Amino acid sequence: MALPKPKLDDRQFQDLVDEAKKRIPRYCPEWTDHNVSDPGVTLIELFAWMTDILLYRLNQVPDLHKVTFMEMLGIQLREPVPARAPVTFWLSHPQRLPVIIPAGTEVASTQTERETSIVFSTVRDLRIVPPELQAVLSRITGRGNRQSFREQNLRRVEAGFGGFEVFSSVPQVNDALYFGFSNDLSHHILGLEFDFDPAGGAGVDPTLPPYVWEASTGDPESRWEPCDVEFDTTHSMNTAGRVQLHLPKMGRYDFGQGDRFWVRARIKEITPQEQLEGMRPYERTPVLRRAQVATWGGTVKAIHAEVITDEFLGQSDGTPGQRFQLQFTPVLRREAGETLVVQVDGEGEQVWIEVPDFSESDAASRHFTLDSLSGEVRLGPAIRQPDGTIKLYGAVPPRHANLIFRRYRHGGGEEGNVQAGVLNTLKTAIPYVARVSNRRPAWGGLDAESLEAAAMRVPAMLRSRDRAVTEEDFEFLAMQALPAAIGRVKC
Repeated sequence: MALPKPKLDDRQFQDLVDEAKKRIPRYCPEWTDHNVSDPGVTLIELFAWMTDILLYRLNQVPDLHKVTFMEMLGIQLREPVPARAPVTFWLSHPQRLPVIIPAGTEVASTQTERETSIVFSTVRDLRIVPPELQAVLSRITGRGNRQSFREQNLRRVEAGFGGFEVFSSVPQVNDALYFGFSNDLSHHILGLEFDFDPAGGAGVDPTLPPYVWEASTGDPESRWEPCDVEFDTTHSMNTAGRVQLHLPKMGRYDFGQGDRFWVRARIKEITPQEQLEGMRPYERTPVLRRAQVATWGGTVKAIHAEVITDEFLGQSDGTPGQRFQLQFTPVLRREAGETLVVQVDGEGEQVWIEVPDFSESDAASRHFTLDSLSGEVRLGPAIRQPDGTIKLYGAVPPRHANLIFRRYRHGGGEEGNVQAGVLNTLKTAIPYVARVSNRRPAWGGLDAESLEAAAMRVPAMLRSRDRAVTEEDFEFLAMQALPAAIGRVKC
């Protein structure tokens, strides 16, 4: 809830008109026509309108004082927070060589006549590599519920042969079919092409497979992570078809069959609800005659931001306190490499450092400030001291030096919290990439902080002064650390 704003004068236009009309009999008793058609009433309304404007300006004085006090405390409005979303790139066809999706690749929503596109940028390189399959094996349940592994000849599996039983003759819970890879396929789209014997895999509903796909994580506490299934056309391993999986973050796992990156199909325990829906266990194991693997794409994190590089701000005139303007706003919180560069003839490039203010700067400090909301870049001023001398609070670029902002990101806000499937357009074509989409909704986007929200931070900031003593201090500082990711803090 916003803080109530006190009004120094709460009268409005109609109040002023009514008050003036009530005074007519006292000051002008001969004036008897008070209708709106009377020229005198017109003058009353004119002056009431002008007074209403003055009162509006007067009521802004408390906010002005509030802003002044906050500036004295060094409080600034927070910049917008960009929404985040995993973005998936699908290849047109599996490739034998790695495909690189560079960091900063822009993905956008569809632009319409009424709405502009919302642009997201990938935060790191996505390297889509072909899978290196090293092992195919089955885990089966024998007498006394003893489980054992049966490794298959990899060449025969890939080329095709008479086939092998995927699970136990009568499949049991936790029987599994394993595929072991030598390379890391984290966040890849793995395609598996199968040829199952139609005579096997009896007893199940083809549309409700009684197994789950999982990938090894390398985490001692959680060895396996479920995979999202894009599609499965094998009819529960009863016919030739394809399976496409979205793999999670993977890790090596050695369970006695080699230290590899594993993907498996494991027989699950059917719940009562799944039984009601028609899921049934296998009466006879599926028989696999051929299996081939390929990568069809990958997923990478993206944020609601556009990346601008090497923007020319202008030339220095050699005076203190210069100001320059970035072209795009609002500017997101800076990361490593996002800074100001000054090019000086004969000296090369000078990397300047962003600071919150110039209170600790001197004449040799290559410092600048950046207003994230307005995009204004400021250099250190020269201020006259009490003894009459002039002190520089920051270095001054030489005359005619070029100022370039090496890199910055702009965007953010709640509009970036788009639904799944909205990000479907590549801003720049990438070889071998057929399409792109966000399979999950974007989250975490926040608009720039309002004046009212900043004012509410003041009491807690003055009380804690960035030191946690009481429970309220811990709650306040934890919330300030990650305002977009934390909804509520309680000690």
